[in-house]
Amino acid sequence: MSVPETVDRALLTAAVVVIVIAGAALLERIRRGPSMLDRAIALDVCAALIIAGLGAKSAFARDSFYFPIMLVLAFLGFTGSVGIARFIAVRDRPPRSGTSGDGPDTPERKKR
Repeated sequence: MSVPETVDRALLTAAVVVIVIAGAALLERIRRGPSMLDRAIALDVCAALIIAGLGAKSAFARDSFYFPIMLVLAFLGFTGSVGIARFIAVRDRPPRSGTSGDGPDTPERKKR
């Protein structure tokens, strides 16, 4: 094995170790929360870690078989994140000022 191949193997092994450590920290973040948004972001990062792991496996094996799978996972992760963000944005929207009866658009204030 030549020196560049040895360095390549060492860097790929280090990358896999970092991905595994990040995955363990990610699982702890999903478990602890504290909010739904934290868990949603952690699941988005989970998709990114899976893609990174597949990329490391592909580089380790010197095979491009996993590239289409990585592309599909990236698309699913993006659309899932956008969907969750829209759901949370609608759910956490503050009430409109005209619906409670004491806002600036009530009929009593318009008459003054």
